[in-house]
Amino acid sequence: MTLVIMAAGMGSRYGGLKQLDPLGPGGEFLLDYSIYDAKAAGFDKVVFVIKKENLDLFRSTVGERIEKAVKVEYAFQDIEDIPENGSIPEGRVKPWGTAHAVYCCRKYVDEPFAVINSDDFYGAEAFKCLAEYLGRSSSENDGIHKYCMAAYLLKNTLTENGSVSRGVCMDKDGNLTSISEHTKIERISDGRLINTDENGNIEELDENLHVSMNCWGFTPKFFDTLEKGLKEFFEINKGDKLNKAEYYLLTAVQDEIDAKTAEVRLLETDAKWFGVTYKEDRPKVVEAIRNLIAEGKYPEKLWQTVLRF
Repeated sequence: MTLVIMAAGMGSRYGGLKQLDPLGPGGEFLLDYSIYDAKAAGFDKVVFVIKKENLDLFRSTVGERIEKAVKVEYAFQDIEDIPENGSIPEGRVKPWGTAHAVYCCRKYVDEPFAVINSDDFYGAEAFKCLAEYLGRSSSENDGIHKYCMAAYLLKNTLTENGSVSRGVCMDKDGNLTSISEHTKIERISDGRLINTDENGNIEELDENLHVSMNCWGFTPKFFDTLEKGLKEFFEINKGDKLNKAEYYLLTAVQDEIDAKTAEVRLLETDAKWFGVTYKEDRPKVVEAIRNLIAEGKYPEKLWQTVLRF
């Protein structure tokens, strides 16, 4: 199984390349802990989706220290890596979103795979659940694609330092039925959780809702979905819209659910997410990692242990 790590974003709210901010006691990044947990769960290859100009930086800081333990590949999220007949508007610099990021690694993945963000901490349980499900679903062949998603409780995915974006999930009998992007979720002074949309409308949210943290499990058939979806994306967003539009993973997944070509199993986890959405989050993340080490969840010298696997 392959672990795909989306690491092409620059983290505008954080103020830099937060994927490579050392947070562990040995200089580990958050993605180091994800790779450690994924390898323990049975993943044996990592594909980093990065900007081409960051290749040397990623290879020297991450690749060289993990390539002795897992196979490593690098895929570039290139604005020009699009289906035939796609049109790139003049002045467009930003890539086409998370679904496009995964599309760009299609040449390196031919087996069941997980997809995660590089700057989020997911916990070992998430990778164990993904690996177990992908191991079962790869042998099923009833015409329906079998995907999965680690589902977190909204209350476990918040930061004290600002609003967050989350995909709010609805399900039936444990299978995802809909996922909707909420881009400004925050806890207000009276303890309630609210989301404010782009028009200023406020919606109160249940803190026990399941949300997506971009922790997915797919089969290679998903690349066919992305190819088709990108073609439709460029057709729908012709003209000025293309200069700002992005194609998201949740959109691609929702399209398959609506077309009844895929089932997406929600793998519930009580794990507490943490990440560095804002610079002010950093001290809390460092403290959380040290607490996990003290509890015996991770060794202090992470990579020395990985090489013994």
